[in-house]
Amino acid sequence: MRNLENLTVKIFADGAELKGMLELYANPLIRGFTTNPTLMRKAGITNYPEFAQAVIAAIPDRPISFEVFADEFEEMEWQAKEIASWGGQVNVKIPVTNTRGQSSAPLVRRLSRAGVRLNITAMMTLQQVAEIAPCLEGGPSSYISVFAGRIADTGRDPVPMMAEAVRLLRDFPNVQLIWASPRELLNIYHANEIGCHVITVTHDVLKKLTIVGRNLDEYSLDTVKMFFTDAQNAGFRLDKSAS
Repeated sequence: MRNLENLTVKIFADGAELKGMLELYANPLIRGFTTNPTLMRKAGITNYPEFAQAVIAAIPDRPISFEVFADEFEEMEWQAKEIASWGGQVNVKIPVTNTRGQSSAPLVRRLSRAGVRLNITAMMTLQQVAEIAPCLEGGPSSYISVFAGRIADTGRDPVPMMAEAVRLLRDFPNVQLIWASPRELLNIYHANEIGCHVITVTHDVLKKLTIVGRNLDEYSLDTVKMFFTDAQNAGFRLDKSAS
């Protein structure tokens, strides 16, 4: 059985439902929180600052990342400083490029030098990591989020890439690597084994923490019982006389 308490990777909950976030806040395994505009839209959030400030007030002592939503860098910069002013535990998520594919590296450098704690998001290549990391050098504690789950969705093994990203960040002690968009609970152990600093995990995957180390014979039997019960409840029948 793998002991969750012995993990060195920090688990951040990824979501946008305040009730669920507060339930996870009670779990000491959850060391921080992240969200994004897509998750917020799915959760029905319409007032961005009202939601964010409610979360910050309810969870005052763990890092929380909120994302800018502008596409022009000048507006991104204003939004980043505004969001950063909401609380000392806030990291501002900046996309690695805008929608036209223009690098946000110059903006990241300016914000970092201005003392804004950042989380550079939507990254998927080592070249992006190598470009962005120096922009954060010497600044406040910040994160680089590499979307390992989306990399895996393209048929590529993200583990070697993430391991190399860990190596690239060794020269930047103020920057931590986030394994973003995991697809299964096992990814927590993948991230842990390569020395990744943080993994963001959605609430549906976090629910599986309760079965870590479960006896597989028992799990197999429960699965058989589930299929049988569902078939009974569905009223499925085969007519022997029709054979």
